Amino acid sequence: MKAKARIIVWIIMLFGGASLSFFLDKKFFPTLLSSPVFHAITFLAGLIMLKAVITISKVTGRTLAKYGRQGDIPRMETNRLVTQGVYSKMRHPMHLGLMFFPLSIALLLGLPSFIFFIAPAEMLFILAMVFLVEEPEAKRKFGQAYEQYSKEVPRFCLRPDCLKALFTLSE
Repeated sequence: MKAKARIIVWIIMLFGGASLSFFLDKKFFPTLLSSPVFHAITFLAGLIMLKAVITISKVTGRTLAKYGRQGDIPRMETNRLVTQGVYSKMRHPMHLGLMFFPLSIALLLGLPSFIFFIAPAEMLFILAMVFLVEEPEAKRKFGQAYEQYSKEVPRFCLRPDCLKALFTLSE
């Protein structure tokens, strides 16, 4: 799946999720929708989560740019297998961070159906995309090197050292 197509999917997920949630919340959660306390709590949580997502994206993006690109290739593309930095701890650190992007937006907007139903469904969709699109694409692109890498490094890792690496730029 090309980078532009992925961006379009993200836009559809976020705007579609927010639009559907606003409609559902007016009907099913009018009390929460109008609660300033609920909105204050979710907004603060959303800001914190969004900052974490942005930091993870910066760390993983810079790592990919530094180690994954050789020659003149389009931005957001790689032509080298990256196994340095956080990629030595997990194969899909950027996706782990981006998995929380829909939830951070849902929290910022304070839309209950987005927070409790749509964002989790979108998170599962992202997880499915890693299994069904990203993994097969990486295997085709990098062949035996990726096969060996996948035997040594898990898709995702939630150990403290792995989570710390998500927020640390590699040198």
